[in-house]
Amino acid sequence: MVPTRRLYEETPTLRAFDAAVVQCRPDPAAEGYWETALDATAFYPEGGGQPCDLGLLGEQPVLAVRMDGEGVVWHRTAQPLPEGAALHGEIDWDRRFDHMQQHTGEHILSGILHSLYGAENVGFHIGSPAVRVDVSLPLTAEQLARAEEQANDTVQADKPVHCWVPPRGELANLPYRSKKELEGDVRLVDAGGADLCACCGTHVATTGQVGLIKILSAQNYKGGVRLAVACGKRACRAVSDLWADSQAAGALLSVPAGESARAVRHLLDAQSADRQRLAALQNALADQTAAAAPAGEPYVGFFDGPDPDGLRRICLTVAQKTGARCAVFAPGGQGLAYALSDPEDVRTLCRRLNAQFGGRGGGKAVLCQGSLPAGTDRKAVEEFLRRE
Repeated sequence: MVPTRRLYEETPTLRAFDAAVVQCRPDPAAEGYWETALDATAFYPEGGGQPCDLGLLGEQPVLAVRMDGEGVVWHRTAQPLPEGAALHGEIDWDRRFDHMQQHTGEHILSGILHSLYGAENVGFHIGSPAVRVDVSLPLTAEQLARAEEQANDTVQADKPVHCWVPPRGELANLPYRSKKELEGDVRLVDAGGADLCACCGTHVATTGQVGLIKILSAQNYKGGVRLAVACGKRACRAVSDLWADSQAAGALLSVPAGESARAVRHLLDAQSADRQRLAALQNALADQTAAAAPAGEPYVGFFDGPDPDGLRRICLTVAQKTGARCAVFAPGGQGLAYALSDPEDVRTLCRRLNAQFGGRGGGKAVLCQGSLPAGTDRKAVEEFLRRE
């Protein structure tokens, strides 16, 4: 079959077109669906990290688009389309333009990361809500901020974005980026002078149409860094959402938007001090409880204040002092938290307690912790433990 004429490469801004159905057949990758080849198409097929276009062929929604190894573009629909028929196609322009913004913005940022630091783009995918960009080198927050600033300088300069297939002789002398060795015709994209890269995707006409480039997050990944990036409207929405979140957090913390980190640090410091005070109080309670517990006798106690760590402290301190089994309880979560200890092995008692009262928990031979359901009768628990 003759390769499909790629209208999306000739005119990336083409939103509607007319074409003839060359072949329609059951989709081998999706049972119950059909795939159709046209003599020409404006639908971009999935590839190069860019998702496919969606839209309509006639009255049929186009659900997926792919290109085979022969250069034929196939369009998936739920119903067959008549071979030889002339069809009107319309692409989802909002989706297409979003992909053009993301792809061009990725080129600009990747090209600048390469020129500044020698970092290679080793992975790229336009996902939702962000674009994933895998970079070959570990980069600091300061380095990424510098690259982002230069990328947005390129956007504001509103330079032309040029896509073309150079002759092989000319191609050999061009310093273009490519993730692999390419044969045959190579389509290049010059992203406003910030990047020259082999690419099959669709792109905006000028860098200004990208609107904004924002790095949302960065994490170490396979010796380099994985970036989440948003461009265009996505970037504007992301910044707007982050600012709204900052305002909401600031209102809760009684600080202006943008100063939440300082307030949170103050809260964390105060929380750390509170934890230290609580630990000291729970240690004192454990010592007092152990001092009052008769030596050599099993101990059962109910408390109102200790957290699970406090119960652990009390239980182990009392068991060590008495040399006997210890079981202590306190309200926790939506039930009754417990800690059990025994000089030998307390796990059997823990299993029986859980089975008797519908509890959950476990641990090691010397200590088990868990909880009993809300409403568990304390007297019944104490009587059960006295019998065991």
